[in-house]
Amino acid sequence: MFSTLSRRQCLLGATALLLAGRSHALDTPKGKVILSITGNIRLKDADDRANFDMNMLAALPQHSFTTNTPWYKELKKFTGPLLRDVLEVVGAQGSVLRAQTLNNFKVEIPLADTRQFPMVLARRMDDKPMPIREKGPLFIVYPFDTNTGLHTARYYSRSAWQLRTIDVQ
Repeated sequence: MFSTLSRRQCLLGATALLLAGRSHALDTPKGKVILSITGNIRLKDADDRANFDMNMLAALPQHSFTTNTPWYKELKKFTGPLLRDVLEVVGAQGSVLRAQTLNNFKVEIPLADTRQFPMVLARRMDDKPMPIREKGPLFIVYPFDTNTGLHTARYYSRSAWQLRTIDVQ
């Protein structure tokens, strides 16, 4: 009997093999590009990057959690692929993620955080797409309520909303 983790790893491995088998590149997004990943990645769909539209991110296994954040008075449910799953699909290797948002906010996130915490690359909040004015369309969210150690400015500052690019170093 497979565990949940084993099923997820199998699915991601199969996805990576499928993508690798097609000329060692990702599919070209058919919709508007909402996320570009650059840097130390193996799979690309453009010269130097891996681009994703919303449908490509929605096709990955989706995860949800409800948590308190410093930005909202009430609990919010966040849904999307795990950030580590997105990075695994592109073959990211390195130690630091340099995230940049639509308003040019930049933050460094240790790649180890993606292994230690089930961070979601949220594309939905309370089961609805997130418009730009609501911190969307993508928001890196830590599961704050699962670990009191995450209740610090360090982790709050790494929760980049209106995410546009990730550079893997």
